[in-house]
Amino acid sequence: MGADVEPRASRRVPRAGLRGDAAPDRRRGAGVDPRRGAGDRRSLRPRGRAHRLHHQGPRRRPRRRVLRLGRGRALLPRGGARDAEGRLVCPPRLAINKIGHALHDLLPEFREFCRQPCFGELLRDLGYAAPVLWQTMFIFKQPRIGGEVRWHQDATYLISEPACVTGLWVALEDAHRDNGCLWVQPGGHRTPLRERYEVDWSTRTGTLHTVDATPWPTDAQAVALEVPAGTVVVFHDHLPHRSSHNHSATSRHAFTMHAAEKGAGWPSRNWLQRPKLGDFAL
Repeated sequence: MGADVEPRASRRVPRAGLRGDAAPDRRRGAGVDPRRGAGDRRSLRPRGRAHRLHHQGPRRRPRRRVLRLGRGRALLPRGGARDAEGRLVCPPRLAINKIGHALHDLLPEFREFCRQPCFGELLRDLGYAAPVLWQTMFIFKQPRIGGEVRWHQDATYLISEPACVTGLWVALEDAHRDNGCLWVQPGGHRTPLRERYEVDWSTRTGTLHTVDATPWPTDAQAVALEVPAGTVVVFHDHLPHRSSHNHSATSRHAFTMHAAEKGAGWPSRNWLQRPKLGDFAL
């Protein structure tokens, strides 16, 4: 999940392709807890030719749940794409919120992109010894209907022991205030984790727990990350961030990667599990 996702406080967890029917990965290792700065930005121009993504339209009945499309790939419908009667208010190709969560494992184009040495080098510069990629998402912020995503921290939804997840948010298009750019709290990576999303796989139920009452940042504490296409924004897993509504006539698409230290614990209560995919080293 990570950036641009907001599960309900308690909901039924669909059978996601990433987990399959195998037991969850219960690795426990020494792990490294690299301390990173917040809001670090680097420029990256994607290599190679552009690849067009094809996907199916959402189902008729509105539901905030993962739609399983093969092992490790799922489409999530955009909340603002339907009216009160459940009818699409936009073309089906614009009704998708994101595609995830193992694009780097299953699709050659994304695998090639993520294998670029710059990503592993960046993470090693931040203190990682052996970074592995756990999750990738293509996030759509469609014109007019791209909704707001509330304040959150990536460690809420991606639990590692010790906490060592870093997010790499790649701007595929220019991001600015009008089309729903990211907002962050400078220095907020030093604040405590406020919430934790945990799954009970025996009942397939996920619950969002409050773990600290620290208030979310105020508007005065927030800084807009207006960046050109090709920029890489680096997230500490405790950094509060959000994105605003896209009020413009242009899209604001992004590609996200979430990495952790090889050997770090990945508890079974995580919603994201990779029992059959193995490590994807960066």
